[in-house]
Amino acid sequence: MAAKQRFALLGSGFIGQVHAQNLAAHPQVELALVADPDAARAQAVAGRYGAQVADVTQAINSDAIDAVLIASATPSHAELLAAAARAGKAIYCEKPIDLSLDRAKRVVEKVLPFNLPITVGFNRRFDNSHQQLKRHLQQGAIGRTELIQMVCRASEMPPLSYLQASGGQMRDQAIHFFDLLRWLTEDEVSRVGALGAALALPEISAFGDVDTSVLIMQMNSGALAQLDNTRRTGYGYDERISVIGERGMAESASQCPQGATLWQGSQVTRPGLWPDWFSRVRETYYQHLDAFVRQLNGEAVADLPGLVDGLQAQAIAEAAVQSLAEKRFCNIERIVF
Repeated sequence: MAAKQRFALLGSGFIGQVHAQNLAAHPQVELALVADPDAARAQAVAGRYGAQVADVTQAINSDAIDAVLIASATPSHAELLAAAARAGKAIYCEKPIDLSLDRAKRVVEKVLPFNLPITVGFNRRFDNSHQQLKRHLQQGAIGRTELIQMVCRASEMPPLSYLQASGGQMRDQAIHFFDLLRWLTEDEVSRVGALGAALALPEISAFGDVDTSVLIMQMNSGALAQLDNTRRTGYGYDERISVIGERGMAESASQCPQGATLWQGSQVTRPGLWPDWFSRVRETYYQHLDAFVRQLNGEAVADLPGLVDGLQAQAIAEAAVQSLAEKRFCNIERIVF
């Protein structure tokens, strides 16, 4: 049996605590160190799982760890990624690498020559139904892809403070589906057109954000894709992807936590959707971590998103932001190193 991979967790906020729980639960992982500018929060997480507290520099450079999981505030990702690479550590970095695509590219250019195992946090790839959809496409079940329709509808608005620091709907919410689109189709987006509005929370228009949007994209193959996003629904968390081909359709449908439907005379009561995004995708965080650990232990893992995947999804997001502002279709920068 392979030795345990010793991890340092950088960041112990909400998503850091999600990762801490998964690191502690994984049989081939030791959560060794926790670092966070909030010392009390770091101590609470470390104490919960039997880890030690360290400052960030100590954690990254410690000989007692093999890998770093970066779950800190977004503005710190790029700097921590570069530091962990210089220290020769394997790295799991939450998305995005940086809110500035240019800065993210500069950091990736410096990090790639280290040739380290690095994955970026596009955990939606590890959703079981999305993986089944991918297999259908790889097996040619519907023939040539012609149209992709995607839905990403969150149930509740995040706090205003979160939205102000998030980078906007395209970089924060839609970006997961830009990655899924590339991964599922094994194709690149060539151009995007976006319309958006601040309908659920008009205040966010003051800093140029939207909470409701519709995007149309064209792939290099000529296939068309459509994505609609909203930050707030009145009916639960709704995530689904349909791929239409020349011989049929494959779909990863909306999901509910209970499967029973009640039929009474002329009335039918069906179960509702998951109440929030995290309930729906919680398991994908563990599955992504597990895939990364299997890679560290020598297994070939096909679905792991890497640094260039992170940049290319962000390039689509940047073009979508430009399209929203300029009300025209925008071409996507192709990231090549």
